[in-house]
Amino acid sequence: MSISNAMQASVSGLMANATAVGEISANIANAGTDGYRRSFAQMVTTTVTATGGQAAPAGGVRAVQTSEVDTDGQLRTTQRATDMAISGQGFFVVSKNPNDPVEANYMLTRAGSFRPDENGDLKNAAGLYLAGFPYDTSGSLGVVDRNSFADLSTVNTSNMTIQGQATSTMSISGNLPEQATGLATPGDAFVSSASFYSPLGATERLQFSWQPTATDNQWQLTISDGTGVDYGTVDVAFHDSGPNAGAPQTYSGATSLATAPAGFAFDPATGLATLTVNNGATPQTIEVNLGAPDSLDGLTQFSGDYSPLDVSTDGSASGTLVRTEIDDRGDVYGVFDNGGRQALFSIPLAVVPNPNGLIATDANAYFISRDSGAFELGTANVGSTGSITAGALEGSNVEIAQELTDLIQTQRAYSSNAKIITTVDEMLDETMRIKR
Repeated sequence: MSISNAMQASVSGLMANATAVGEISANIANAGTDGYRRSFAQMVTTTVTATGGQAAPAGGVRAVQTSEVDTDGQLRTTQRATDMAISGQGFFVVSKNPNDPVEANYMLTRAGSFRPDENGDLKNAAGLYLAGFPYDTSGSLGVVDRNSFADLSTVNTSNMTIQGQATSTMSISGNLPEQATGLATPGDAFVSSASFYSPLGATERLQFSWQPTATDNQWQLTISDGTGVDYGTVDVAFHDSGPNAGAPQTYSGATSLATAPAGFAFDPATGLATLTVNNGATPQTIEVNLGAPDSLDGLTQFSGDYSPLDVSTDGSASGTLVRTEIDDRGDVYGVFDNGGRQALFSIPLAVVPNPNGLIATDANAYFISRDSGAFELGTANVGSTGSITAGALEGSNVEIAQELTDLIQTQRAYSSNAKIITTVDEMLDETMRIKR
């Protein structure tokens, strides 16, 4: 190798080690960046071609920049519902704009510090929007393409409501005091009310008035709406002895007092009252189960105190979103003020065969490349796909002690290459003096 080649080799060494220092400085600067992946410069020998096409001895070095994308960072808890950390394989899919129609604008990241913006769209600290598959109102994802970004939507947790479900059945239980019947002058009625839900999710009420009669163990039930307008009446007699003591014995004298389109009907064989509620263009029908004759599953009559009705109904009120919850499979649930819980989005994790082949870009994100291989949008915590931990963030995988050690080694290598240049300079100076 000539003196000139020696200087060129040292110059390449200076450039390569300067690149290495740049990678180390970036790592140290991002040691506290959530989801950051350590990058480093790997030294690769370069050669020059000698006369005749023969390879000459090594002529220098160059730095090849690469990253440890496949190494996880440590998790730390934040207690914020929309913060997410990945354990294992996979990346969040993010886009530059909400519901971005351009697939080339979609990227991958491990930075999971997502917050809703003014429109409720979740974006991380770098301003990238989280993408997921939306659930429909029945809780189904339908058919989605997991090898494309086309079916993804920006995850949104803005104020939303869920439709209420109309009540169709109501079951009633409770105890009537036996000693209140059979009096020459019966006392006042025992009154209770129960809520039900209209087709629009509004809460309405029914009123049940139990009037004791002068006949032992007999009552007259009047069912009314919340304003006191009667639907109908029915007489109820209870067993006073035997194995069915305290259970309804017979239902009789059912009378409808409702004005059409409202209605009232009663089946004495089952203890089932059918109410037609005039609260819409199509009246609502509610079946009220008082308890079958000879059964203790519904209303009873025993000596003692009156027991207010215990009512079980189906349906629900309309609800407004209160908060969101995210499970380890990446399913985002909305919790509503009516007690409802509904699946809103499924957050997939993008998995590639070679994570270290991804192309790093701004905002701590990566683009798919030929070296990374094709991606698949997997379900978190299924198969080899990593799991999602809500209320936590993944730290960088930078180890400061390692970076400082590498910095010392790189500085020594840089100084050594600089020393070679000064030595070559002195040798050239000596060569120039030969002529003198």
